[in-house]
Amino acid sequence: MKLKPVRVLMAVAILLTGTSAADAHVVAARLGDFYMGASHPLTDLQDVVLWIATGVLAGTLGASKGRWLIPVFPIGLLVGLSLAPVFGTVSTQLADATMMLAIGMLLAAAAQVPTLVLCAIAFAVAVIRGAANGAELGPETDRLLFAAGLACVGYGVVTLTMALTVVFKRTSDSVTSWRAIAVRALGGWIGAIGLMMASLVLAS
Repeated sequence: MKLKPVRVLMAVAILLTGTSAADAHVVAARLGDFYMGASHPLTDLQDVVLWIATGVLAGTLGASKGRWLIPVFPIGLLVGLSLAPVFGTVSTQLADATMMLAIGMLLAAAAQVPTLVLCAIAFAVAVIRGAANGAELGPETDRLLFAAGLACVGYGVVTLTMALTVVFKRTSDSVTSWRAIAVRALGGWIGAIGLMMASLVLAS
């Protein structure tokens, strides 16, 4: 029974390292390039975990700091999309794992991150994931429409996650409250997934 959480973490890490090999999704292709850009990251576990982790980190620091991510994150996605040819698959996976580990540790430690550092972390996550999404595009894809869809969904996910986290923690500012402990536990899981994912990438 004690090994069950470890098995779950390993399974998630393996799924995350394997998602980058997936091709463009059929549903997205039917809906057009804008909707492909909006739906593609929502079907990738690496995007989902990192985007939510970034939003939770911003939410734990409060609305005054977190609101800076509203413009920073979509801009980072667009920058990453333009840099897609520069990034390799393995380097992107390793960067994903590193950011998961870093954000997870910050959440687990309930660290009070300065606004500039928070923006730098969010921008780095956005650039990495923007590049990963752009690397899977074919020559027939309208990159302008894809970029618009990607930026819109990035804005929506991070902003919504941040707002929900702010509301979740608002009822109690005590570091010993169950809400604060739940957020720190989530950070521990994110960090553990990042560590296992990095180990799998380096071992392959």
